[in-house]
Amino acid sequence: MSFSFEVLLLGSAFLILLSVIASKLSDKFAVPALGFFILIGILAGVEGVGGVSLQQYDQVRSLSILALVIIIFTGGLDTDLKEIRVVMWPGILLSTIGVLLTAALIGLFSMVVLNFPWWEGVLLGAIISSTDAAAIFCVLRTKHVSLKGSLRPLLEFESSSNDPMALFLTVMAIGILQAKIGPIVAFKMFVIQMTMGALLGWLMARGSLILINKLKIESAGLYPALTLALVILTFAGTEIVGGSGILAAYVMGLLMGRQEFLHKKTVKQFYEGLAWIVQIVMFIMMGIMVRPSEIPALFGTGLALAAFLMLVARPFSVILSLLPFKMGFKKKLFISWVGLRGAAPIILATFPLLAGLQGATEIFNLVFIVVVASIVVQAASIPFVARFLDVDVPAGRRRSSPLQFNKTEGIDANLTELIVPYDSACAGKAILDLNVPSKSLIVLISRDDQFIIPNGATIVDGGDVLLVLAEDKDLGIIQQLLLKLNKDKV
Repeated sequence: MSFSFEVLLLGSAFLILLSVIASKLSDKFAVPALGFFILIGILAGVEGVGGVSLQQYDQVRSLSILALVIIIFTGGLDTDLKEIRVVMWPGILLSTIGVLLTAALIGLFSMVVLNFPWWEGVLLGAIISSTDAAAIFCVLRTKHVSLKGSLRPLLEFESSSNDPMALFLTVMAIGILQAKIGPIVAFKMFVIQMTMGALLGWLMARGSLILINKLKIESAGLYPALTLALVILTFAGTEIVGGSGILAAYVMGLLMGRQEFLHKKTVKQFYEGLAWIVQIVMFIMMGIMVRPSEIPALFGTGLALAAFLMLVARPFSVILSLLPFKMGFKKKLFISWVGLRGAAPIILATFPLLAGLQGATEIFNLVFIVVVASIVVQAASIPFVARFLDVDVPAGRRRSSPLQFNKTEGIDANLTELIVPYDSACAGKAILDLNVPSKSLIVLISRDDQFIIPNGATIVDGGDVLLVLAEDKDLGIIQQLLLKLNKDKV
């Protein structure tokens, strides 16, 4: 069935609008909004009320790769490098060795139990081996789950950085199945691609920061356009010279996220919205591409695969990857359970279709079942599992600040939120008595369900969130002051 451009545009806008409205349901249920997006896609598909069919796999793959670049760059940009520094090596092992072990175990299971050829099983394992940061933190945020210690930054780093490895393994398995490359050649390609991807990502991040800060564009709205062009340039250029463009995009986002540049907040807000749009499109697209009539025949196989992934492959790969590090067994189990599948498996599942591999449709449908099972079963149980394993801490509802601050030329300061510990010596004191640096300003206090505009006589309470305008050096002094007072009191 063919449609005019206007009808396609109208239908696309309606589906996105319906998805955004449906996302409100995720506030009431433990299922992430992404699950509702898939359902909307199914309803719009060829066997649903919409009757839409997607058979142009080359166009789907191109759109999918662009979506993955945007998602992974946004993940890097939103990652706090200071927080993940203490979990850098565990995260790297989880996103490399962990992904490799998961793919190998799924390959073994697929060969022994599902009668798949070995490399087809590895291909299936590679596709479903990466986890989804958006799905994980959607549940944590909507259900107000706060985690102990470094669990949250570790999950954030792993789920944002394991896509390059999953992509490489997927492409490698397809190449081997098509008899284009061998395992030894694939290993050499891996080393070259990852090395060049990391190096070019670092170089482009440095160059982009210089360009953004020196160009001094008059219109703030052009900064997101500039960064988008730089991200695409980084990905495409790295791919052309034989590196991993996905890794380059992630490294670029990670390094730009730790540095200040003009209109950074505007850029981050732009990418947050853009990442949501492309994720909505990817999940709707998966729903459209699935034929529900084909699912019942694979339902039992898909559930067995999902169960093996959740209960065996993922836990084994996590525990083995984290053996060199001192971490409680309960924390490892929790990391294993929150490995939700999301946008990346959907995108990678289109690769075998485009390659024309035998059994590609079966692989796509199995990935669909695994993703849905992961969203429904694992996501729904995360709050319970966190309490059961005693890895959660009380988390109040934190209101977003009504004030925004964009770093512009001539202002070497940032607006930062600082939490006053309940046992801090600052609690119960007036702002004038806190010895805050003279060039710093506490502009707003968030307390319970209200905001307070402070003055010098305002008393600070434990648990208050202070919105502080300060230069980096003064901000460090305030943080050290809070910690020092806290230790002295204890």
